[in-house]
Amino acid sequence: MKVLVLGAAAGGGYPQWNCNSTLCRRVRAGDPAARPRTQSSIAVSADGARWAVFNASPDLRQQFNDNPALHPKEGLRHTPLGAVVLTNADVDHVAGLLTLRERQAFALYASGRVQEALAANPIFNVLHPDYVARRALELGQAAAIRDGKGADLGLTVTPFAVPGKVALYLEDQSAGPDFGTREGDTIGLKIEAAGQGRGFYYIPGCAAVDGPLAERLQGAPLVLFDGTLYHDQEMVEAGLGSKTGKRMGHISISGPEGSLAAFDGLGVGRRIYIHINNSNPVLLEDSAERRSVEAAGWEVAYDGQEIEL
Repeated sequence: MKVLVLGAAAGGGYPQWNCNSTLCRRVRAGDPAARPRTQSSIAVSADGARWAVFNASPDLRQQFNDNPALHPKEGLRHTPLGAVVLTNADVDHVAGLLTLRERQAFALYASGRVQEALAANPIFNVLHPDYVARRALELGQAAAIRDGKGADLGLTVTPFAVPGKVALYLEDQSAGPDFGTREGDTIGLKIEAAGQGRGFYYIPGCAAVDGPLAERLQGAPLVLFDGTLYHDQEMVEAGLGSKTGKRMGHISISGPEGSLAAFDGLGVGRRIYIHINNSNPVLLEDSAERRSVEAAGWEVAYDGQEIEL
């Protein structure tokens, strides 16, 4: 099974178009310790020929062009893309669907909650139903991933609820502190290839590592996990925004409730941070924060990273 990191950054990318912070200025200056990253997405293939994309980033067109494995291979209209699988309805995970509107057959998988959100927004009707099969994932139920014509891609995903939050544009301010969040708004995925071992976990958005999630991840060979912020007040203290990580539905890396502490003792073989905000100093290869996560056995994902299981 092959995994391509198409984009490793959180919403806005790195550098974000309107961000003039030190981190973003270093990217624009060509600093080799500050590599640019597009918005969060991965591609997975069981055979190296047919691919499923997990989360459709606004940068999807660039990501396809930057990765030869996803280029057309035959005829005038072709793609090795067979399916798109979504973990939530955030803009940085669904906007790329509009790029895929060219009457190309593929299947679109998401939780029932996310499928409802897409169906309620008429702009996504550009994905013509004659070509794009929308299929709901059932939490806790393994699903064989098939392309738009029903051909098996050799991949199985098992979706499960993780602590999170409803997408910003779907928040109900009158619904209380959880803004109307319901099960299925944010999911994690176990991704497996038939006959190729135990698979891996993809969790780009997560608010906390609770008991059930910790138990699920115990001893996993590989986890790609939410690395949005290094600490909860990061954006507020940097003057880049008014929201904490908790308010956005993202666990922080550091601190007693952070992911570094939560993963300690879980015995995960390989741990990679993905969905990293442009305010997060782990993006800088010469930062103290980067050294701290690497010393704890973590990697920081980058665009074009290839992983083989």
